[in-house]
Amino acid sequence: MTEAVPSYLSPTGQEVVFLLLGAVAVGSALLVVTTRQLVHAALWLVVCFGALAGCYLVLTAEFVAWVQVLIYVGAIVVLLLFGIMLTRAPIGRSADLDSGNRVVSAVVALATAAILVTVVIDGFRTAYTPLDPGAGAAKELGASIFATWVLPFEALSVLLLAALIGAIVLSRTDIPGGSPPMGPAPPTGPAPPTGPATGRADPPARGDPAPPDRPSDQTSGGH
Repeated sequence: MTEAVPSYLSPTGQEVVFLLLGAVAVGSALLVVTTRQLVHAALWLVVCFGALAGCYLVLTAEFVAWVQVLIYVGAIVVLLLFGIMLTRAPIGRSADLDSGNRVVSAVVALATAAILVTVVIDGFRTAYTPLDPGAGAAKELGASIFATWVLPFEALSVLLLAALIGAIVLSRTDIPGGSPPMGPAPPTGPAPPTGPATGRADPPARGDPAPPDRPSDQTSGGH
């Protein structure tokens, strides 16, 4: 890093694009936590992750940007949508998504943001580095991952595979030990009386032969 103070009154094109993408990311993140429709929240999350990927591209970190698109946009959001469909959660407007703690959550979020912004500005106030392409390219980072960090990378892949298998097992109902399917509840009231006392005969069971005609019917039919 070089100790040079940039001119903030005349931002470059990269800085303007970075600020615009940051505003889109913050706005979509607010819509994620304020909307009352799960599907809309997942779609706004796609917009937020896409804006973050654009910020990584502006910072010449193309490998991290494409990982953001492939893993978070292409896998995490799709997993959320599949989870909504498999659990049959309501996809429309629902008042149950509001916990009533908006004021507390807003205060905590603003306090956390203020602390982070203060620390970043105080620590990197005069630090400035030019954005040279190639520092975050896929070639350098890919070689580092598959040479130095190959064991943690494979351990993470096994962990994700185990989580995927567990999600499939929990969502299936035909596997022994799974949750039984929900069916209609049997009637709990007393059964209506039948038999000679009420003058009504019991209905024949399924598969039983029909009862023979009564003698009075046969006699009347003969006359």
